[in-house]
Amino acid sequence: MGKLVEEFNGYREKMNDRIMETANTNIKRFFALDTTSYAEGALDVKTKEMLGLVASMVLRCDDCIKYHLGKCFDTGVNSDEMNEIFMIANLVGGSIVIPHYRRAVEYWDELNAPQ
Repeated sequence: MGKLVEEFNGYREKMNDRIMETANTNIKRFFALDTTSYAEGALDVKTKEMLGLVASMVLRCDDCIKYHLGKCFDTGVNSDEMNEIFMIANLVGGSIVIPHYRRAVEYWDELNAPQ
C-alpha cells in the first residue's frame, strides 16, 4: 500500500485502540453497531460499502471516505463501478462534493497502484 493508505490505516487503528481503552458501554455498543451493520445480510457487504461510500462523500467526511474506499477495494469493487459510485455521490451531493471526489480518486489510485 502507498503512503496515504498506510498513514490513514495506522492512525485509525492507533486511535481506535486508544478510544477503546477508556470507552464506556455506549461507545462500545456504537462501534459494535457500526461493525455489524456492514456485515452480510439482505444486502451483501460490497453493496453496503458502496452505499457507505456514497453517504460519506455526500456528508463530506474524508476519513469516512478513505475507510469505505478501502473496504470497497477489499470487496472487489472495480474502477468502472467506482466511477459510477463517484457519479452518484456528486449527483446527490452537488458541486461541494468535488474536492472530496478529488481526494477520493487520489486514494483509490493509491489503493490500486502496483505493489
